[in-house]
Parts: sequence; C-alpha cells; structure tokens
Amino acid sequence: MAKILRKIIEIDEELCDGCGQCVPACEEGAIQIIDGKARLVAEKYCDGLGACLGDCPKGAIKIVEREAEAFDEEAVKEYLAQKQKPQEEKLPCGCPGSHLKILSPVAGVKQEGEIPSALSNWPIQIKLVPPHAPFLKDAHLLVAADCVGFSYPAFHQNILPGKILMVGCPKFDDAQEYVEKFAQIFRSQPIKELTLAIMEVPCCHSLMGIINKACELAGKKINYRVIIVSADGKIVEEKEFSS
Repeated sequence: MAKILRKIIEIDEELCDGCGQCVPACEEGAIQIIDGKARLVAEKYCDGLGACLGDCPKGAIKIVEREAEAFDEEAVKEYLAQKQKPQEEKLPCGCPGSHLKILSPVAGVKQEGEIPSALSNWPIQIKLVPPHAPFLKDAHLLVAADCVGFSYPAFHQNILPGKILMVGCPKFDDAQEYVEKFAQIFRSQPIKELTLAIMEVPCCHSLMGIINKACELAGKKINYRVIIVSADGKIVEEKEFSS
C-alpha cells in the first residue's frame, strides 16, 4: 500500500513499561500490549490525533510526522467489528472448562487449618465469562488482576466472599477486548456493586481505565471500590471511584 506523509503516533520502547493505560484510550484499537510493550498494531488503524498521549504515565508516546499508510476508517470499523464478536465463538468447541457453573462456597473446613473456598461461579477468566451469564445478574462483581489471588494470602477470606469473580491480566491480555466485554455486561446486566482488586504495580492500574471506558461505551455511571495489594501480600490502599 502506498504511503503518505502524515501524523502518526510513535512509541518509545525504552520508556514504555507496558502498563497498558494507553490501550483503552485508543478508540480505534490501534495499540496493543505485545511482549510487554505497547505497540502499534497497524499504521492504517492510527488516526494520528493522539488521544492516547495523556494516558501514558511514562511519556513514551508522541505524535510524529512521517511516511505511513493512510488512516483507513473502514478498515478500523471492520477490525473493531471482528473484536466485538461474542467471545464464545473463539472458545475451543466443547471445552468442559468453559461451562457455566454456580458454585456453593464451602461452609466449613474438612481438615484442621484448611481454608474454605469462597468461589461461587465458574468460569472466572474475563475472556471466558459470557455477558449473559446468569450469575452476573444483581451481582456484587469482583474484577481482580490474577496476581492478587496469589499475592494476598487471605483473598478467599477477606476479599472474595459474597462476590462474583472475574480475573485477568490487563498487561498481557487484550485491553480493548476487556473494554468490549465489560461494556456488554454493563449494558445487559444489573450490577449491584463493583470492586476492583489490583496490584500496586503501574500496569494493574490500567484496569481502572478499562472499567471507565466500558462504562462510557455502555452509557452507565458506576461507583466502584478499588483494593490495592502490594507484592508482599498486604492491602496498601482502598479507594472509592466513580466512572
């Protein structure tokens, strides 16, 4: 394809820490986190307006003028349409691990010192939970970065009880896919309460941007609580936010 002189974003990989905050800021889905760095998916998806600039805490993104493929609005629409297809279509056919289940959290321990599970739904991966899942109706939804459950030892005791769990990694997974999934959920399900549990590392904070963008797409205003966990397994902060 012929190239033209135009404005387009440029990402400094030395400055980029892969936090992913720029991903949901790009309406065209032109940026993804690949191999731990923000990267331009294709030149034709970038309009060069720089909506992502203000979301980079490291100042790793700038607008430059160079020869590049022309911005293709129709290609962007097709690209976004493909990403918005229901997630079930992408799952392995007949995988028993993706079947919806409503679980009964264990009421007590079977052996001395055993910690009961507080998990009440399956699946739990954001990618695998369909927006129409019955356990999402009137749910107290807990969206957790998947490192939280390993870092915070009392996760099942202090954070998870009474909540529907969805987990994922905002750094290595497709942030735009997350935005679209949560937008579908917020449009179709009456969510009673929302809690985010994230690590204190910068990349985890992009989960807040994902939720805010999803609320914007869904036309919803949602108040939510954010629990921030340190790498050594302590809750360092709890905050209240509004989308």
